[in-house]
Amino acid sequence: MSTFEPPAETLADVVLVDYGLGNLRSATRGLERAGASVEITDDPEAFAAADGVVLPGVGAFREGMENAGPLREALTDHAAAGRPLFGICLGMQMLLTSSEEADHEGEGEVTGLDLVPGTNVRFDVDRKVPHMGWNELSVERDHPIVTGVNRAGSETPQADGPTGWSVDGEYAYFVHSYYAEPDDPDAVVATADYGVDFPAVVANEAGNVFGTQFHPEKSGETGLRILRNFVEYCAER
Repeated sequence: MSTFEPPAETLADVVLVDYGLGNLRSATRGLERAGASVEITDDPEAFAAADGVVLPGVGAFREGMENAGPLREALTDHAAAGRPLFGICLGMQMLLTSSEEADHEGEGEVTGLDLVPGTNVRFDVDRKVPHMGWNELSVERDHPIVTGVNRAGSETPQADGPTGWSVDGEYAYFVHSYYAEPDDPDAVVATADYGVDFPAVVANEAGNVFGTQFHPEKSGETGLRILRNFVEYCAER
């Protein structure tokens, strides 16, 4: 039985970017349960009116960047303005500078959004790739996406590190062959283990650009808590 109680009212207006590769239906349901009003669009003018933007994604890095190419400037401008930008799975990888995936496929270098400097590398472990399944999250540092927002009047308990609504020690659902290697170790917010510790959550230095390698919309109550943290963070900006 679920213990997650959706809010009684909409907390934030969120844009879910439609560039042809996102799991839009599941992400929309999750965000709405977390208290967001969701607009699915590929119109960059909608970004400015939203409290936050979600960049979902399932598929290859090159295809993702090519499809999202017309939106690159709007996404980077949104981030530069200090507004929340949340990348999910491939969307998180697209926040980085580059990926080994295109080279591995013989397609040459592809440039990401470069909002979290670093590259995406392929798992080189004695395990099945792609990595699919549930893994425990280890929170490495505080960030509202994993520890919650101290919000006046919020139902979310106050959180400090691995307490309150932190997702430390909780499980999330992953499907991926590549993982992020940020240039700055402090960009790693949470990790998981699959023969190697890899970043499960990353964020830029300012904290307004962040992503999860796992799918929160497929991660049960842990994922709903992540989405609620995001929505409350948007409401606070």
